[in-house]
Amino acid sequence: MKTLSTYLSPQELAKNFSAFHAVDLVKLLDQYATEELLLFCQQLSLEQLAIIIEQSDLALQLRIVQQLSTEKLLKVFTYMSKDDIADMLGELPIALRKSLLKKMKENDRVILTELLGYPIDSAGGLMTTEYIALNENLCVQQALSKIKEIAPQTEIITIIYLLNNQKQLVGTVNLRDLFTHQEEKLLKDFKNPNVLKVYPEEDQEQVSLLVSKYDLLAIPVVNHRDLLLGIITVDDIIDVIIDEQTEDLLGLAGVDKEERLKAPLIDSVKKRLPWLIINLATAFLASFTIGLFEGTIEKVVALASVMSIVAGMGGNAGTQTLSLMVRSIALGEVSFKEDWRLIMKEFSLGFINGAITGLITAIIIYWHYHNVFLGLIILLAMIGNLVIAGVFGFTIPLLLKKMHIDPALASSIFLTTMTDVGGFFIFLGLAQLFLNYLV
Repeated sequence: MKTLSTYLSPQELAKNFSAFHAVDLVKLLDQYATEELLLFCQQLSLEQLAIIIEQSDLALQLRIVQQLSTEKLLKVFTYMSKDDIADMLGELPIALRKSLLKKMKENDRVILTELLGYPIDSAGGLMTTEYIALNENLCVQQALSKIKEIAPQTEIITIIYLLNNQKQLVGTVNLRDLFTHQEEKLLKDFKNPNVLKVYPEEDQEQVSLLVSKYDLLAIPVVNHRDLLLGIITVDDIIDVIIDEQTEDLLGLAGVDKEERLKAPLIDSVKKRLPWLIINLATAFLASFTIGLFEGTIEKVVALASVMSIVAGMGGNAGTQTLSLMVRSIALGEVSFKEDWRLIMKEFSLGFINGAITGLITAIIIYWHYHNVFLGLIILLAMIGNLVIAGVFGFTIPLLLKKMHIDPALASSIFLTTMTDVGGFFIFLGLAQLFLNYLV
């Protein structure tokens, strides 16, 4: 059986286009040199080119666009959905974007100009204008006739949006409903008036939470007069969820979501260095804390090898709480106003986990150094630092969210500072208090 990698030649790959999924083709095209990419594009029909462009990431889209004349690109656009066209136009050089818009049909130009006016990460930036909307006073027979006429130009046909005489969204019906009612039945008689909808300025993350929570195939976008502007389909929501999760994951490590492994060296330096400098500043705080107890460490050298255990365990415990908090905030499951009492749970959890891990550590330390007070100190320090980790791992993301700062991007820096400084201070402070029993 032939696989995608069997077709190394651009001509062969284009000839066997229909044998493979566009997503898989795009992965191979991304590795093509410019000449090979041009040769491949020349072999495709306009519809096939549209499919490839829609499935490509931004970098590959721009490479493909550079191989096409303005006239050919406009023809390719006729096979693409308006939201995908708008997303791509938004990334093109301004001169080329204006040139393309100027040569489009007036209706298409108006729609795309409106879509380009919304932020890319908003409901308006995600929505498509290719949907089926019918007057609620139509009967089933009339509706089916209209759907047959409109369906080829729409992105989703399973949901029909119903408008009143003022063009306001008043309900929905499913395509299945139309086949189960009499032909003379009016749509408004069996519509679902309970329609979840969003405004165009709403953040894409909030939209994705709604779609996920209510298992929607699409969600309508309306203005503040309830006039239907467009719909957001579930395939776009899946992309949003993946992007948001990727952003949170990278943010916890202080990495920009736009960075790629193959990015130019200077770009990676610019994106990573600022966070490393901030981390360096917080590391100095921990170092200064240790410096306050230099005399104690000089007298009991064992403290130097043991204190890193306390800070390390605090950091690990804090990361556990932090990861859960960032996810819960992203899903809208937690807020400081409603769930602040959960801080007591994290306090208790830190105390219990600190006591158990601290006791294990204390036993090992006593066995190694034969000093019961050193074991006692590390037990108490472990409890204290894991309590700090739990409390601040819970509160820091919520406070940053309240200050309109991305919790995923900034929380780990502040949390690491608290667990390092807190852990060293508690451990070395106790060591100084019990110094006579350690020497």
